[in-house]
Amino acid sequence: MNVLSGLDWLVIGLYFLAIAAIAAWSMRRKKDSVQEYFLAGRNIGWFVIGTSILVSNVGSEHVVGLSGTAARSGLVMGHYELHSWIVLLLGWVFIPFYIRSGVFTMPEFL
Repeated sequence: MNVLSGLDWLVIGLYFLAIAAIAAWSMRRKKDSVQEYFLAGRNIGWFVIGTSILVSNVGSEHVVGLSGTAARSGLVMGHYELHSWIVLLLGWVFIPFYIRSGVFTMPEFL
C-alpha cells in the first residue's frame, strides 16, 4: 500500500498555497480595459504566447490517447506534435490580418 509521507503532503500544500497566492495577486490587479484583460496590455513576450498555445493544445487526452495508440499499433504517434510548426506558419500569415481588423478575440472577429 502506497501512502504519502509528510514531505509529500508538505510539497502538495506549498504548491496549492503558491497557486492561491498567484490567483489572489492576479485578482487584485485592476483590469482597465478589454484590451488589458485579453491581451495583457500587449506587454508579454512571444515565449509566453507560444507556451500558452502549446499547453492549450496538449492535455491529458494526448497522454492517454497517444499511449493507447502506441499500445494498440506498436507505433509511437507523438511525432505528430512535431508538426506544430505549421501553426506558427499560419500565425505568421494570419496574425497581421487579425491585428489590422482591431479585434481581441476570435468570437469577436467571427
